[in-house]
Parts: sequence; structure tokens; C-alpha cells
Amino acid sequence: MLIFKLGMLNVLSKTTYEEGNMSYNNAALAYQNNKIMTATPAELTLMLYDGAIKFSNIAISAIEAKDVQKANVNIIKVEKIIIEFRSTLNFKYPVAKDFDNVYNYLYDRLVEANIKKDKDILEEVIKHLREMRDTWKEVIRLGKVGK
Repeated sequence: MLIFKLGMLNVLSKTTYEEGNMSYNNAALAYQNNKIMTATPAELTLMLYDGAIKFSNIAISAIEAKDVQKANVNIIKVEKIIIEFRSTLNFKYPVAKDFDNVYNYLYDRLVEANIKKDKDILEEVIKHLREMRDTWKEVIRLGKVGK
């Protein structure tokens, strides 16, 4: 679990704050790090979905602004999150293969979107990520109700 949380810090904390002063940046980073280190596995998964959606949206804005480098960096962040999802699948459950297929598809689409700098492909990826995130939110909610 600690390795997973450290991986989360690595993936999600590399967002740069382009506005504000250094003390704000340090405080925001400390808050984010604390949030990750104290989160449950379910909450970590939700944070990854939110991060993937956020970075996809940033990439779309960058493509629209013709900022190829920024688009590339943010698409790669989403790819890393998908890789993290795939690496945590437990294949003793049959549903893991289905998730692996979806993650593989999303990864392939991200690579294509990055090569072509195609915002329509990113919109498709976001649609899938939002559906998966919303389902995951419901799983968390039902888990809390069941306790």
C-alpha cells in the first residue's frame, strides 16, 4: 500500500502551480501529499480517475492553444495513471480481465491522441474515464452505506 501511495504522489504531485507564490505552492503540495498518504485505497482510485480526467482536459486545452509540449506532457500523465490502474488489477477475479481490456483500449487511444494531437480522441477517453469514475464513486458510497 505504501508503494502505491508513493506512486500516487509521483503521478499526481507533478502538477505545477503556474500561479501564486512559493509559500502557497508549498502549502498546496503539503495538503495534497497529506491527502494522498491518509486516503483509503478506494479514495486513491477515485483520485487517480479525477487526475486522469483533469490532465486530459488540460491536454485538450493545450491542443486548442497549439501548445504541443503541454499536450504531450499531460497525455503522458494520463497514460501513467492508466498504467497504474493496470498494475493494480487482481487477476484472480474474472472482472479484472475486462478492466484490463478497457485500460488497454484507453491507453492505445491516448497514444493515438498524442501522436495526432487529436482532441476528439481525448474527449472519448474522458467520457470513458468519467463513467468509470462515477461508477467507482457509487461503489464507495454503497460501501459506506453497508457499514
